[in-house]
Order: sequence, then structure tokens, then C-alpha cells
Amino acid sequence: MQELLWGIMACGLISILYAIFTIQSVMRADTGTPRMQEIAEAIREGAQAYLNRQYTYIAIVGVIIAAAALYLGWPVAVGFIIGAVLSGVTGYIGMNVSVRANVRTAQAAAQSLADGLDIAFKSGAVTGMLVAEDDGGLGMGHVEAGIVLEEIGRNLTPSPFLTSSVLAATALG
Repeated sequence: MQELLWGIMACGLISILYAIFTIQSVMRADTGTPRMQEIAEAIREGAQAYLNRQYTYIAIVGVIIAAAALYLGWPVAVGFIIGAVLSGVTGYIGMNVSVRANVRTAQAAAQSLADGLDIAFKSGAVTGMLVAEDDGGLGMGHVEAGIVLEEIGRNLTPSPFLTSSVLAATALG
């Protein structure tokens, strides 16, 4: 069982490393003409404003849910907070990479369809590799799941972290 848990966490860490490598690869691509860069900057600013507003409201709801989770015990609340924060970080990274990759994809597609698709798929893979929800992704969720399963194995009883991870994934994932 111990080897399985280390395997789960290793898969998560590998997918995070892959995401970092892929982000660097995408960001090295040509950003196009000055006009394309100007438009891309306007889109990035709008997306950032949207994310900031959205995550402000999500944080308010998250605090309320975390406070309610305290009635189930502090481990539940902590597990919920960890899951919610990792979900939020994944969302921010995914949206920022996607928005910044748009202009790079357009420029690459002007050269060839294959180059454009390469950047598009790579930028989309970043979020997919960081998310661990029902869609079979890896990344941060698998690292957290490995820690949760380690706790269950150590205590030989179901941990409240498991419940809170499911709650966080459902509420904010």
C-alpha cells in the first residue's frame, strides 16, 4: 500500500513538472506583430480583471464553507482549504497560460496549421495536467490525494481530509 501512495504522489509531481516544462515551451513561442501583442495585452488585462473578480466571490463562499466545515472538525476544514486553494491556483495558472498562449497560437498558425495546433494543445495540456477531478487529470490533486491516503493508512480509519477533498473538488473544482 505504501508503494501505491508514493506512486500516486510521484504521478502528481511528474505532471506538475511536465506542466512547468510545457509552460516554458509555450512562452518561448513568437508573440507576433506589435498589433497582435497590443490586442493580446488587452485580452490579458480583461481576463485578469475577470479572474480577480471571480476569485474574490469564490473566496467569500470558500470562507463560509470552511467555517461550516469546522463543525465537522478542524481536519475537515483544513482539507477543504487545501483543496480549494490548489483548485484556485490551478484555475489561475490555466487561465493565464491559455490567455498568453492565444497570440502565440495565432502567430504559429500563420506559419503552419501544425505549429498552431502544437501550441494550442500544449497550452491546454497545462490545465489538464494540473487538475485532478473526475476527468482523470493528474497534478496537484494527486499529490493531495496521496497525502490523504497516507493519513488514512496511518490511522486505519477514514480521515476527514478525504471528505473535505471531495467537498472542495465538488464546490470549487
